[in-house]
Amino acid sequence: QVQLVESGGGLVQDGGSLRLSCTASGRTVGNYGMGWFRRAPGKEREFIAAINYSGLSTLYADSAKGRFTVSRDNAKNTMYLQMNSLKPEDTAVYYCAVRTSLYFPGADNQGKYAYWGQGTQVTVSS
Repeated sequence: QVQLVESGGGLVQDGGSLRLSCTASGRTVGNYGMGWFRRAPGKEREFIAAINYSGLSTLYADSAKGRFTVSRDNAKNTMYLQMNSLKPEDTAVYYCAVRTSLYFPGADNQGKYAYWGQGTQVTVSS
């Protein structure tokens, strides 16, 4: 079993930056892909970014490209999401998730992820 805890959310102004962290416990996740998703008010949860087990492969949603960077530190069992140039439409609850697979294709598919965190709120004011 894997427990995931997100942190780093908060209130930021339009154009600001935040760095989210996702720390895993209960099991080493260094062999598994990880991803970030978000759910905006009144919308479905959507894919934002993913990273493979080694950190050498990443995948981004169009909305995140050029502004967000996903990374991981396997020694700390932690994944990060650096978010720059934030916009009000980025306001959402951000979730991290872990796949129990080395396989990276399909990383934008929520159904491929076995474990989820509780989420952290990000609010971008205009």
